Amino acid sequence: MTRATTAKSAAPTPAPQAKPGGVAFVGTGPGDPDLLTVRAVKLIEDADVVVTEDPAHADLVRVVRARAATVGEDTTDELEVVDGGFGEDGQPLTHAARAKVVLKQAKRGLRVVRLLGGDPFLYASGPEEAQAVAKAGIAFEVVPGVSSIGAVPAYAGIPLTTKDHREVAVVTCGDKVDWSRYADSPTLVLLSAVGQIGDIAKQLIAIGRKPETPVAMTRVGTTTEQQTVTSTLERIAADARAARIAPPAITVIGSVVDLREKLSWFETKPLFGWRVLVPRTKEQSASLSQRIREFGGVPEEVPTISVEPPRNPQQMDKAVRGLVEGRYEWIAFTSVNAVKAVREKFEEYGLDARAFSGLKIAAVGDKTAEAIANWGLRADLVPSGEQSAAGLLEDWPEYDEQLDPINRVFLPRADIATENLVAGLIDLGWECDDVTAYRTVRAAPPPAPTRDAIKTGKFDAVVFTSSSTVRNLVGIAGKPHPSTVIAVIGPATAKTAEEHGLRVDVMAPKPDVDLLVEALAGFGAERRAAMIEAGEPVTKPSDRKPSSRRKKA
Repeated sequence: MTRATTAKSAAPTPAPQAKPGGVAFVGTGPGDPDLLTVRAVKLIEDADVVVTEDPAHADLVRVVRARAATVGEDTTDELEVVDGGFGEDGQPLTHAARAKVVLKQAKRGLRVVRLLGGDPFLYASGPEEAQAVAKAGIAFEVVPGVSSIGAVPAYAGIPLTTKDHREVAVVTCGDKVDWSRYADSPTLVLLSAVGQIGDIAKQLIAIGRKPETPVAMTRVGTTTEQQTVTSTLERIAADARAARIAPPAITVIGSVVDLREKLSWFETKPLFGWRVLVPRTKEQSASLSQRIREFGGVPEEVPTISVEPPRNPQQMDKAVRGLVEGRYEWIAFTSVNAVKAVREKFEEYGLDARAFSGLKIAAVGDKTAEAIANWGLRADLVPSGEQSAAGLLEDWPEYDEQLDPINRVFLPRADIATENLVAGLIDLGWECDDVTAYRTVRAAPPPAPTRDAIKTGKFDAVVFTSSSTVRNLVGIAGKPHPSTVIAVIGPATAKTAEEHGLRVDVMAPKPDVDLLVEALAGFGAERRAAMIEAGEPVTKPSDRKPSSRRKKA
């Protein structure tokens, strides 16, 4: 009795429950979404509220959450994006005003992510905002970001230190900088120097810096719009004006700038700065655009095809019921869209991949097989050669009464698909249920500025992934300018392009999106190398000189 009473009185008091929510001060780095930390990406994916600092942050959030959705993570929760950089009058908020915006959201008990350019605690308002949150007794964390101080020069191919130059001075330029303090600093990194670079250069020369000291100025670093001007102290002001360098930009002064000639890796990518038109269905453009970015290009997606349900869904409903009831020996997927259409129909009926038990699955190519694998299934047949309907037929087995208990194939396809596969299967002894699983219709025309850019050669390249993208782009926007590089995914698409009066410059060795972009990058690399060998400046296809009129004799 006594022991029980003692045990009861000694029971520990339950610990207070942590309050939900909190604030994460997240550094976004200098601009490239790929430079976000793993922790930053996770917090953005899980956030209830994101407080931005820069208009570009809203796009960054969309990119991060879209990537999460493609790998199967749930990002469907409502996300609220709050502008923490500018007030209703369009003017930048003070540090105190930004702290109030963050605190207001934090008091709602939600998961708040406060995005700050670069690093939250380096030349940013993070310290002031964090103090306000701490004073209110709200939990917070700080996620460091890649600072533009080191990242932008690195992307320009300029190391800030070497074994011979170990000292770096970072200066935020203003009216009260005592430049004499930096007379002996081997390397200077200047922030906010664009508008004052002429005066700064004069002062540095006046205190003993040599006029021929190397200088590099890089604008919008780490993005595919990055531009670097290399010069000297005595010429940088004029050269920066000629190149139209505008903020934001990082300026590096010192002999380390000379290493850019050997170490420039970003601006020398084969498609660097190329404006590449991506005429595809909106759902399918993400992976293609990402590959273009990896080679330094700037993709611009223009939907030319809209994927719609079939006009008569009864045929598809009947085929799916037949699949569940064991009517088919094979199902043949000829596109990623076909996989998507069947999967959506399964979800509509409350079915899952288990309904494919005992059914053989064929895929027209690796991308389609990958879409099947994402459903938890494995393709039994993928062409060993050409990834097309013809390649699929080459490997398709003949119907054998002894080995195949059922002689029927379910072929879900687009409404505009050719009949070659059906005829080939029949020749092999199979019966084929040729079912329209989805329709492809022409999308609405793009905005007028995009149409004008297509016709006047402001795009450097266009990548066509099917004959329908050729027909539809020309139909809704007109023919690309003759200076635009035309890249196609295969012979059929090339033929359609030529029928529409287009010169085909690049063709993928196999009908694969990744190989198509790699082929375009190879074209760009060869073009760049030829210009360098000829001693010409490296230009883009859109950098055309106006043709001069011939003078009359």
